[in-house]
Amino acid sequence: MVFDDISIFELMDDEELQKFIKTPKRVKTEVLNPRSFMMLNPLKLKHLNSIDNLKADAIIINLEDGVAPQMKKSALLFASVFISHLKSSKSQIIVRVNPLKEGGEKEIEFLNQIKPDVIRVAKIRDKSDIEKILTILDTDIKLHLSIETKEALSNLTSLNVNGRVWCGSLGIMDMLNSLSLFQSLLKFDNETVKYIMSRFLVDSKIAGIYPVGFTYQDYEDLIGFRRWCEIEKEMGYSGKSCLGPKQVEIANEVFAKDADAIKRAKEIKELFEKMVKKGESGFMHPSYGFIDEPIYKDALLTLGQI
Repeated sequence: MVFDDISIFELMDDEELQKFIKTPKRVKTEVLNPRSFMMLNPLKLKHLNSIDNLKADAIIINLEDGVAPQMKKSALLFASVFISHLKSSKSQIIVRVNPLKEGGEKEIEFLNQIKPDVIRVAKIRDKSDIEKILTILDTDIKLHLSIETKEALSNLTSLNVNGRVWCGSLGIMDMLNSLSLFQSLLKFDNETVKYIMSRFLVDSKIAGIYPVGFTYQDYEDLIGFRRWCEIEKEMGYSGKSCLGPKQVEIANEVFAKDADAIKRAKEIKELFEKMVKKGESGFMHPSYGFIDEPIYKDALLTLGQI
């Protein structure tokens, strides 16, 4: 827990909360290929107090959806207090700010002093939005984009300005609305939805942005959530947005690296490097068939070495 007693915050006004923010001393958390991105409401102090010990690979403290306009400032201050007092965390700490013209710019400026690992910006549209963010965002804070407009989807391959964008999340509900498509299309076998998911994935990869699967709103339907995770893994995704610890547990399981695949990759890597030293870069193997450089590169990818 970040604090032993959180009851002291329940009656504080915004001015008192701001005085409680301190210079952060936490070492930033790095997670390679995060599997689970758990949304957290900063007005739920009990949940906010547990950010040092959650099982999600990344925690998204959400200042946008679910926070009423009159509570935006308090949400920002609560998030800042708890992050600034955080000594360590197993998860990457992400703060999702509001759209730039709806308070996001000032939120980014304020959060620079708090040093979250990542800032996530909502309702991105084009390259100019990224350029504007980069004039504000501290260089040691990563950038995470919410891709939830048709403009952002169309411009995705150009959004990684100066290589500063680390990650992107597909906001499927807002995306459907932006495309004037009904949310009832969100079904396992719908080809339009799969096209949107595929385009987002491939264009993110082209841009060098880590793609994250959409948030499944029906948090009690764990069977449906698991099925979407399985579909996304088959498509090439490595991580998914989550609502609550039960979804996190499933995402961590589904997107975990397969032990057999890792064993195979290690053996192929060792074999290929050994044969290259002998002057052979293509050869037959009794278990793995023909091994050449593309097979070797795939093994390195499996091992997280490229």
